[in-house]
Amino acid sequence: MILKIINVWKYALGSFSDEKTKPYDNHIVIIRSIIFFSYLITNCFIIAGVIKHWNNNNVRQTCYQSTSKEIKGDKEGIKERSHWYTLT
Repeated sequence: MILKIINVWKYALGSFSDEKTKPYDNHIVIIRSIIFFSYLITNCFIIAGVIKHWNNNNVRQTCYQSTSKEIKGDKEGIKERSHWYTLT
């Protein structure tokens, strides 16, 4: 049963009809499977990103950072923006 599934997977990934390449068929299947699964995983991440940002209402998030000169010269600004890394 498992060998039949493996053979179906082999032929689904590409035809193996050449007798010269018969010893390499299993290696070809492994390479094509790696390529297939890398495409599948990449597409899952792309779809997840689209779903995450679906209907986001175009709200732009900004991050307020200060340079070292601004920090030294603006002590009150530091107190006002004590969490400069927070997104508003």
